[in-house]
Amino acid sequence: MTVPLTNVVVLGKIVGPYGVQGAVRIHPFADDPLVWAKLPHWWLGREGDAPAAWKQTKLIRCKAHNDSLIAELEAVPDRNTSETMQGVLVGVPREALPPAAKNEYYWADLIGLEVVNTHEQSLGQVLGLIETPANAVIRVGDGECAERLLPFVAAIVLDVDLVAKRVRVDWEADW
Repeated sequence: MTVPLTNVVVLGKIVGPYGVQGAVRIHPFADDPLVWAKLPHWWLGREGDAPAAWKQTKLIRCKAHNDSLIAELEAVPDRNTSETMQGVLVGVPREALPPAAKNEYYWADLIGLEVVNTHEQSLGQVLGLIETPANAVIRVGDGECAERLLPFVAAIVLDVDLVAKRVRVDWEADW
């Protein structure tokens, strides 16, 4: 079964094999990745793949390991296959995800939102997010200026309005 990419929320990326039985190590793009372990299927695809390229696979087992997840997937039956999976994205259809809690957002929902500061100046759009040990960082750009990196913390990100497609930040245009 394939799912159009527009309906898939990317949850993480396979960063390499784990062990000798075909398990993979996954870098999660979320705060509570063990919630994914309750999902019966995951979808696998590569960045830039056509929507039809995402493939469904059965999740056999999933556990936390340090700051990663270790998963056994039906589509990855052995160590040789797991070695070829580095860089593959893991996602699920939006309908399969629980609703985000108050003041929590799926990264996919933030991409493309307009970023404005407290003076109503547009800083560009959210181009992506970067996970760092301290906090997430939003990449903001408008095609004219260099890309800005803003910490995704309450002191900087004042409001996220998904309906209005805007993120209000305490950040000056000349920073």
